[in-house]
Amino acid sequence: MKDLSYVPDNTTSLLSSPIELILNTNVIILESDSLANEAITLMKERNARSVLASHDGEVIGIVSKTDILFKVMSQGRNPAKVKLREIMNSPVLAVDPKATVQEALSIMDKHVIRQIIVSSNAAVLGTVARDDIFEKIQMATISAADTAIRGTPVCIINPKAIVYMKDTGTAKLICPYCESSFESKEALSMHMYSHHT
Repeated sequence: MKDLSYVPDNTTSLLSSPIELILNTNVIILESDSLANEAITLMKERNARSVLASHDGEVIGIVSKTDILFKVMSQGRNPAKVKLREIMNSPVLAVDPKATVQEALSIMDKHVIRQIIVSSNAAVLGTVARDDIFEKIQMATISAADTAIRGTPVCIINPKAIVYMKDTGTAKLICPYCESSFESKEALSMHMYSHHT
């Protein structure tokens, strides 16, 4: 199943994270000679966006809900008579599970696709959709905003300059610019206002 529990501290750490942390393991694989109506039924049952089409045990294509909508339904074709191989997108692009989220996004951008397979040694581990990545980015942004609202100092000029550091001794606040430490939020805020604005 899709795991949306991993939310990084910020967008930068998400983009540099391995893609395996956010992959969707809810993968449906059907033979390429399977019919579109079977794919529709399984996608609905498993709340999936797509199915992978295989031939002789190897994934050779991908069929999304959009493909079924535009290549079958909008053309008045009967999904009980359309084979996946007729409407699949091929070849399927894959990345290694250790590839970063940014690398996966770059591949999707370059090839103008919305999903990519994550595989290792020819085994499909899952898929990652552009929408899932953007959802994670939104969650990371909301998390950073919540932290800022609770009192963590935020640079108004550059909100991405937030730095989270912990001192192993007593809890101190650290300036994200010069790394000076402060005992209170007020002291840090005054320092940032007078030295870094």
